[in-house]
Amino acid sequence: APMANIIQWLELNGFNRAATVREAGDYAVRGGIVDLFAPGMDAPVRLDFFGDTLESIRSFDPETQRTTNELRALDLVPVAEFQLTSDTIRLFRTGYVAEFGAAAPDDALYEAVTEGRKHAGMEHWLPLFHRRLETLFDYLLATPLAVEPLAEEAAHERLAQIADYYQARKDALGKDGGGAPYKPLPPDRLYLAETEWRERLDALPLAKLTPFAAPSAHAPLGGEGRGEGDQPSRPIPPHPSGLPTGEMGDVIAVGANAGRNFATERAAPGANVFEAVVNHVGALQSVGKRAVVALWSEGSRERMGHVLAEHGLHNLALVASWPQALALPRPQVALAVLGLESGFETADVALITEQDILGERLIRARRPSKRAENFIAEVTSLAAGDLVVHVDHGIGRFAGLRAIEAAGAPHDCLEIHYAAGDKLFLPVENIELLSRYGSEEAGAELDRLGGTAWQARKARMKNRIREIAGELIKVAAERQLHEAPRLALAAGLYDEFCAGFPYEETEDQDAAIAAVLADLASGRPMDRLICGDVGFGKTEVALRAAFIAAMNGKQVAVVVPTTLLARQHFRTFGERLRGYPVHLAQASRLVSATELAKVKKGLAEGTIDIVIGTHALLGKNIKFKDLGLIVVDEEQHFGVAHKERLKQLRAEVHVLTLTATPIPRTLQ
Repeated sequence: APMANIIQWLELNGFNRAATVREAGDYAVRGGIVDLFAPGMDAPVRLDFFGDTLESIRSFDPETQRTTNELRALDLVPVAEFQLTSDTIRLFRTGYVAEFGAAAPDDALYEAVTEGRKHAGMEHWLPLFHRRLETLFDYLLATPLAVEPLAEEAAHERLAQIADYYQARKDALGKDGGGAPYKPLPPDRLYLAETEWRERLDALPLAKLTPFAAPSAHAPLGGEGRGEGDQPSRPIPPHPSGLPTGEMGDVIAVGANAGRNFATERAAPGANVFEAVVNHVGALQSVGKRAVVALWSEGSRERMGHVLAEHGLHNLALVASWPQALALPRPQVALAVLGLESGFETADVALITEQDILGERLIRARRPSKRAENFIAEVTSLAAGDLVVHVDHGIGRFAGLRAIEAAGAPHDCLEIHYAAGDKLFLPVENIELLSRYGSEEAGAELDRLGGTAWQARKARMKNRIREIAGELIKVAAERQLHEAPRLALAAGLYDEFCAGFPYEETEDQDAAIAAVLADLASGRPMDRLICGDVGFGKTEVALRAAFIAAMNGKQVAVVVPTTLLARQHFRTFGERLRGYPVHLAQASRLVSATELAKVKKGLAEGTIDIVIGTHALLGKNIKFKDLGLIVVDEEQHFGVAHKERLKQLRAEVHVLTLTATPIPRTLQ
């Protein structure tokens, strides 16, 4: 049957069977419905079968599980880079034994593959499922390649890191660490070796990009420049495709300088930046250069075209591509939509960007982040028996939809039951008066219709909220009177540290990091809570704050509730701070008494920059020479005495609190 075939294909190609489809690679089967989340798609899809006939394909929201759009067709691709067939299993078993010897009885990976089951992380042994692995170069063949300035250093570092990991795993093989050991394949089975990488690069038409040279005083309009530390550039005429040409393995250099930035004109009182742009374009054209203006969007191109025309630049032409811009007659100025931040100048072309003209005041479009909402948007999100809260009548139980005869016509209403058998019929168009009952349903007491208890409770809560707000304002006002060290860092050093983060920052993480950096540089003591579920990257926010504090000569205390967490953080901080002049120490039960005494001495003398430990760090006998930042992980696990000690420290130091469970039930 077609449905059975699809399920078999999904299993074979690495999809993971789940009860509910939430993430890419999941699929679920319920009766005649197959839900699946294909890689590369924005949303999962629902295949609805009637017998052997596929009736519809609809996309749906993984959070609400509601269908959204109908699709005409679906092109599926595998999730995994191998299939578990009898052939690949035989290949794996032979290769595994040849590489590591006979498998032990507790070898979970070998056992899972033998039985045709998936095993977490089995891609680490990918070469054993194939007779040979291809690289990207096998698909490029004679494709021209452009290499960024730091690409070779990055490749070298990456390969060195791979070799380090391999050696560490190999060293751990002989030790008894409990559980089945990780048996690593040699790096050359999984990755290109450095010599091979260079050979493959040299076999292709190669353009090595270098940083722009700074504009020289004698050549304000650009011209032939030198990259930092490069040989003098040899300009070549542009290729019709916009790419320089060359023989296999040639390195082509194009003379280029950083473009003109109009920051001076923007800052000068009375100066007009657009007039300066028009004058600059005229100067470029007078020496035979072609001018191209790059804008972020169609809208900004249209606006810029009008403004430049008003200031006397009339020979403007809209272009859709770089080759089209180069094909224009030289007196014409090309307006293009190109995502470039800063301009450049070569021997015969000058590119000016929107950011050069207007400065960095563009806010990039961000996807709106999804927020948890408590109000009820539509009746279908309610099930009979759910508790709801009416803004005027309080807690009731939703019974279902009922058609009520009103003014001679049936009207859809929500039937809500209250205490003493009272019923309320609420027209569906007034559903915004309802919200979900947010607390545990067990023991919830229904309100009486027309009773005063609900109104009294609302009034009490309003007064209590007013009191809490008053206390918060008082605490915040006191903190505003205190000063804290302004902690900031040069962009280069900070960017270099951030590059060590092995993941891409999420939008929320970026926002949290930006807020923390602003707090540290404000001169007022920070008191910020970073709330996020496990695995959402709270530690990275703390790491960046700690790095900035340590690099400013301040001490950092990272306080955690358990010795296990102290050890994990110590390892993470150690890996990220390797190679920086930061002295890291640990203070917990895992540390010997003599070592702990050394740590206390180092904190008092200022030789330790960052200390990670349990509540022992909050003891009266711990003295810091110059404490600048406290990071508290999972504050809710600390007792009242520890929190009082933290409050005493908070007046003069920055405080960053991390938690995965910040909201007590009573808050609802």
